[in-house]
Amino acid sequence: MEFDRVSATPEALALLASLAERHGPLMIHQSGGCCDGSSPMCYQREDFLIGDNDVLLGFVGDEVIAGGVPVWIGGAQYEYWSHTHLTIDLVRGRGAGFSLEAPEGYRFLTRSRLFSDDEAKALAAAGPPHRGPL
Repeated sequence: MEFDRVSATPEALALLASLAERHGPLMIHQSGGCCDGSSPMCYQREDFLIGDNDVLLGFVGDEVIAGGVPVWIGGAQYEYWSHTHLTIDLVRGRGAGFSLEAPEGYRFLTRSRLFSDDEAKALAAAGPPHRGPL
């Protein structure tokens, strides 16, 4: 059985689909403390340069957005969160960052939970996640 490192709630996926219709292909980068604390920041794909140490957690929204939205996290922050599954959620309120959802009256929020033993074993067997630009 395959396990994912990241997912998104239906509410977050609905807003991502709406944003993708207006802005084109999107990506999310899990912020490492700049601007809006540690919020997931949504950008047009070409507006954020992925560094060699950034880690691709996976894609969300394949069933809503063709190809899905890639979710990245900085390498140092990944080391702290590597044992957790991250869920991109949506809450009311305006974030203080440059994320595309800010003008909508909502902000993305990351929720986390520890991987189960089965998930941890499967992810370890799959090898490390991709680092650097695609």
